[in-house]
Amino acid sequence: MYGLIWRVLPGPWVSKLILALGLAVGAALLLWFFAFPAISPHMPFNDGAVDVEGVQTGDGAGSGG
Repeated sequence: MYGLIWRVLPGPWVSKLILALGLAVGAALLLWFFAFPAISPHMPFNDGAVDVEGVQTGDGAGSGG
C-alpha cells in the first residue's frame, strides 16, 4: 500500500516525502476531529466509574495522618 502511494505521488523524492507526510497528517486530523468523537459514545471504556458508598473523597479523610 505504501509503495503504491509512493509511486502515485508526483515529483522527486523530496516532494513525495512532503506530500506523504501531508497525507498522513491529514488522515490523523480527520480521525482525531471526526471519526474518534463520532464513535466515542459507543466505546466501552466510557462506562468505567467506581462508586463506593460511605467513602468521602477530597477532604483528606482516611489519610492516616
